[in-house]
Amino acid sequence: MVKMDGPEKEDLKGKALPAKDLISYQPGAVVSRTVLDKKAGTITAFSFDQGEGLSEHTAPYDATVLVLEGEVEITISGRPIQAKAGEMVIMPADQPHALRALTAFKMLLVMIRA
Repeated sequence: MVKMDGPEKEDLKGKALPAKDLISYQPGAVVSRTVLDKKAGTITAFSFDQGEGLSEHTAPYDATVLVLEGEVEITISGRPIQAKAGEMVIMPADQPHALRALTAFKMLLVMIRA
């Protein structure tokens, strides 16, 4: 996974932003960019090249995927769900989940730590 965070990161607060433009695709890669990181939770933008994904894992908090562009298959506790641009999927805390890009796709991942 390629992370696009660093001290040179642009301050995004107080601006109208096209969410799908927060992150770019890279061939054969998953790219992430932290948009907001607070004690209460995070918002992270991701781009996935077609066929790329995140292997099965769990998180201690609910996590919401908002698909910005393209299509993804999200598997939660062995049950596949397909989502496309404009749709969202809530992944329950402590349940194994994985993602696989059916097409190149972008998403915002929102995790609230409470």
